[in-house]
Amino acid sequence: MASSGFRLRVRYGKTGRLRWLSHLELGHAIERSVRRAQLPFAVTQGYVPKMRVAFGPALPVGTAGERECYEVWLTAYVPAAEALEALAAATPEKMRPVEAWYASADEPSLSAGVMLADYEACVEGVSAQDLAEALGAVWRTGELAVEHKGRHKVFDLAGSLPKEPLTEVAEDGTARVRLAVLIGPEGSLRPESLIAESLSRAGLAGAVVMTTRTDIRRQD
Repeated sequence: MASSGFRLRVRYGKTGRLRWLSHLELGHAIERSVRRAQLPFAVTQGYVPKMRVAFGPALPVGTAGERECYEVWLTAYVPAAEALEALAAATPEKMRPVEAWYASADEPSLSAGVMLADYEACVEGVSAQDLAEALGAVWRTGELAVEHKGRHKVFDLAGSLPKEPLTEVAEDGTARVRLAVLIGPEGSLRPESLIAESLSRAGLAGAVVMTTRTDIRRQD
């Protein structure tokens, strides 16, 4: 056993009504699941010991996630398959874990460094072609100013978006945008902000009805 314990990493989804949980509420829900699963979790040192658990970059409230991760340190080894089975039985369906494995002690944390997140956004009230043209026009300007929670921020789109967003027609006929967004120490550009500003500049109606983070991984 390593001095720091056994570092179990868990992949899960956050869908349905649970996508409206805040990051703090999500953390509490995961901790309850670990306790219900009766896993031998480690605790922090100090006057108020807490479960040793860590999370990847937070999902905005309302955004679904398909391949999110958290990690929990265990004081005793439990086979990953057994831990996954216990967690799945103890977790609400819409955030049920689908994979579990042990990370080595020298692996970077889930939030360390620059991450690349893949998103899908469904947009109603505008054609895929018009939306693609609007997004392309903004992307080619190279920057985007955003107001969020009273803060003004200017994003360098060349640094925030490695490539131009892809727009296509979904099976239900709505427009669907696929894009990859870099997540750094200062946060990241929200897909809804990019789409809303693109529609506004082009004088188009339309609104994002669902955003999903389909994957998140380290940017090498």
